[in-house]
Amino acid sequence: MSDAPTLYLGLISGTSADGIDAALVSFEGDQPHLLAAQTYPWPAALREQILAVAQGEAAIDLDAFGRLDIALGDRFAEAALSLLGQSGTPAAAVRAIGSHGQTVRHRPTGEHAFTLQLGDPATIAERCGIDVVADFRRADLAAGGQGAPLLPAVHAMLLAHPGHARVVLNLGGIANITVLGAGGDVIGFDTGPANGLLDAWCLRHRGEAFDRDGRFAASGRVDDTLLDALLADPYFALSPPKSTGREHFHLDWLAAHPRVATLEPADVQATLLELSARSVAEAIARHAPNAREVLACGGGVHNGVLMRRLASLLAPCTLASTSAFGVDPDFLEASAFAWLARQRLLGLPGNLPAVTGARGPRLLGAIHPAPR
Repeated sequence: MSDAPTLYLGLISGTSADGIDAALVSFEGDQPHLLAAQTYPWPAALREQILAVAQGEAAIDLDAFGRLDIALGDRFAEAALSLLGQSGTPAAAVRAIGSHGQTVRHRPTGEHAFTLQLGDPATIAERCGIDVVADFRRADLAAGGQGAPLLPAVHAMLLAHPGHARVVLNLGGIANITVLGAGGDVIGFDTGPANGLLDAWCLRHRGEAFDRDGRFAASGRVDDTLLDALLADPYFALSPPKSTGREHFHLDWLAAHPRVATLEPADVQATLLELSARSVAEAIARHAPNAREVLACGGGVHNGVLMRRLASLLAPCTLASTSAFGVDPDFLEASAFAWLARQRLLGLPGNLPAVTGARGPRLLGAIHPAPR
């Protein structure tokens, strides 16, 4: 199956809201190939507003909510246009943009389950002059699924090894795993926090958006009492399909444990890193006991302390970055939304019901045509 032109552009700002990842992708058959990529940081004031809304820290009226949606759409459009300019790619050469947007709330369970991403796609289409596919998660939720994670289909396409069990670990604000079974079966789910709590605590106590190479955590000591209390959260014991986000794992959730107030900030940071590592390792041991390789992607691969701790907990299973297998760990997620846009335009499903729990395969995303 082929379509022309073969270029797509993927955009996403993840749970940590540290910036917009933009990826320009070409397709040979169904395989995505990364041509150019860049991360565009959010302006500090806008990031603060995103985080306040996502964590429920700030009440926001409908007028302010609408303005935020358009402001984010403008920034997504600027990221796309900047990448096109840097790569020397004319807009006319790009078939479509797949924009995930910025998740500000994800409630996949309950009577009226919903998920909400901001970054007005019509604004992106208008400014870039390129068709935009967006709102990828709601069709899966409407079919009874979690709407997340959506990357396992791409993980399987790029990283599965027939007859060989592997796990792909995405270390974003939230950690999720894709279990690639030796027989071709695929499951995936969010394990809990990865970088999100670490980033938030570091920003509060160091004024830095993230804990560079885990140095803040390395300066403290794990508090076992706090760690046990955090690991007792019911989410960790849930069976998949399951997904979560900043609306669950945030600093108010952390502060609900009185022990936090008695500890040095560095010790809390060390404990949060151990929480991320332990919850991931326990999920893999429970759901992928036969895996012998874990391939990591996402911003957490640059946290040396976290990666070393994970490697220790996962042994004898090996841990490596997806870069060792020819897949850029920083832009795999943005590339996946380029692929999802292509799936939508080809009339092909984008979800894996075995992962999300949906009643069946679904077309994902709404199409926002560019002006003609």
